[in-house]
Amino acid sequence: MNNDNPARRRICDILSARQEGKPFRVLFVCLGNICRSPAAEGIMRDIVESKGRQDGWVIDSAGTGAYHIGDLPDRRMRVHARQRGLELTHRARQVDTEDFLDFDMIVAMDASNVSNLRRVAPSVEAERKIVPMAAFFTDTSRYDHVPDPYYEGSEGFELVLDLLQDGCRNLFDTFDN
Repeated sequence: MNNDNPARRRICDILSARQEGKPFRVLFVCLGNICRSPAAEGIMRDIVESKGRQDGWVIDSAGTGAYHIGDLPDRRMRVHARQRGLELTHRARQVDTEDFLDFDMIVAMDASNVSNLRRVAPSVEAERKIVPMAAFFTDTSRYDHVPDPYYEGSEGFELVLDLLQDGCRNLFDTFDN
């Protein structure tokens, strides 16, 4: 995994605060909740289900902006995800302060998402739940964020899915009991 020291410390704090026997609750966040975060949600669900660990996880996604509330993920992301055997059916929603109470960890796709989440976090304790997705990338990754593919072509969507599959596998390995 990527060795981002502040993020690694937050991950260790989240791990130590985990309550045994309770599902681990993770929220993936991007800007509009139509590309990156619903893809991360779908990938994470697929990993958890393939390991038979559905009872140990609660997985959701949201956006920092209200641009696409109620919409399905971007058609292009759904097409590329489907080619990998993933069906993305989540409806876009916006992050709210309750999410900081409901989730153990909030995973942001880029620095802008981290900044926006910090602004809405209801407390310093809640802010400590925010972790960049890049903290879960393998050490060989050249990326320090998940780029937004919205204005990109097919290669952008494939790159995002590759990064998210890598990060979600590492996230699962880190937090699954």
